[in-house]
Amino acid sequence: MYKWILPSLSEILAANQIPMAPACSANAESQWRLSIAATEKLLLSTLTTNCIDNNTQGLVLAAPAPLFSQLELTQIQTITFTAKPFNPKALMPFETPTKEAASLTHPTEPVLPLLAQDPLGAEQFCLVFTKAFQLVLVLGEDEDGNKLFSFSFDPETVQQAWKVLGARIMMVNPDCFANLANLVQNYGTVAPDFRIVTQFSQLLLAEFSEDKEIKSAAIDKEDLQVINTSASSHHIPLTSCTSYRSDVELLQAFAHEVRTPLATIRTMTRLLLKYKDLPANVIKRLKMIDDECTEQIDRMEFLFRAAELETSTATGTHLTPMCLEQVLQESIPRWQQAANRRNLKLNVVLPQKLPTVVSNPNMLDRVLTNLIENFARNLPSGSQLQVQFITAGNQLKLQLLPLLESNDTNTNLNNIECTPPIRKAIGQLLMFQPETGTISLNLAATKHLFQAIGGKLIVRQRPKHGEVMTIFLPLEVVDDSKLLNC
Repeated sequence: MYKWILPSLSEILAANQIPMAPACSANAESQWRLSIAATEKLLLSTLTTNCIDNNTQGLVLAAPAPLFSQLELTQIQTITFTAKPFNPKALMPFETPTKEAASLTHPTEPVLPLLAQDPLGAEQFCLVFTKAFQLVLVLGEDEDGNKLFSFSFDPETVQQAWKVLGARIMMVNPDCFANLANLVQNYGTVAPDFRIVTQFSQLLLAEFSEDKEIKSAAIDKEDLQVINTSASSHHIPLTSCTSYRSDVELLQAFAHEVRTPLATIRTMTRLLLKYKDLPANVIKRLKMIDDECTEQIDRMEFLFRAAELETSTATGTHLTPMCLEQVLQESIPRWQQAANRRNLKLNVVLPQKLPTVVSNPNMLDRVLTNLIENFARNLPSGSQLQVQFITAGNQLKLQLLPLLESNDTNTNLNNIECTPPIRKAIGQLLMFQPETGTISLNLAATKHLFQAIGGKLIVRQRPKHGEVMTIFLPLEVVDDSKLLNC
């Protein structure tokens, strides 16, 4: 018996004997998040391989917000269902041309409403239609309110899921149904190719493996308490396990709630950028919105992963020799872009040849980028941020050094006194800076992250330079005996 006049997608999958994964709510949400990441990579791989025309790449029906952030996937038509509809024109900083104008009920609009009493409004789902495969993913709830996750490539299940969505469109926006139904019909019924399912499984395993590595880097809570009791300054003093756990849960919820609307705004912005003949100043502002949303989404993802790290009970993480040069080729342009937005000058000093470091390749870029972006937020406009890499024995030393910029060539920057930023603790994981309004991980949690990737973070206050951060990463040890045998 259905809970409402129309079944939810969870009920459709259950009726088709697709088991909803029995797990705690946190695990189910993690399964959903990792499965969406695997689906995004599958779409990128499939669409690239099959060279499908941009106008017929695919159709995605999702709730409660757009799910995919890769620019290549903005060619896929996305329809978002939500129980709290909003007017997308409120996001438009310009007057839409008459020929492009559309009402909220137009079938090509990315947002369609659900009735407030519809239980589907409490679910997160994703229906994917392409010529290569069709897939439905659902994060729902059981009768006790526990989260449950499931997915299916079965064409009959996917079609039934579409029918229950179509029925809702007929109830709320009947004018949209015909065109949207034609879009779905264009993709027909696609039987699951074993190669596609196998590829999805491999991508999903890779996502779970990466997630497990991040979680496995945390120190056991009891060990952490012992370390703190022994007056270690590298960890958070856990005055109350219950309070600490509440902080972690609050941080995870905060990160999730911020990411969702930002992802919606970014998707809307990228859709607006597709309009032709936009004024140059409008394009510039839209790209600024896109960049800012991307930066904040990455920050929230970083905080979410940091919270997962703090809640894990494992004691190690997988460290491997990695080419730092390849990481920096992708990272430095992002650091430069973040500095430019704050009117800062970024100076990166590299040795002639970057050595091979031993770290976690899945985490190093995220941790360094987050640290540098947070560091840049503390600097006044017009100053210079120097990031220098120096080989020091069997370690690579990375130093973040702020320099004040002066138009007076006679001014000695070394004589300028710098005061440290004001920071206020929020719980046992976060800190707040009133001067900038920035919320970030506190120093103890940040040091913990660097320990997880095999490194060490040292922060010093220098009167003539302000706050200086130094990171040490271990170098790969070369076996001399093997070199002699070559």
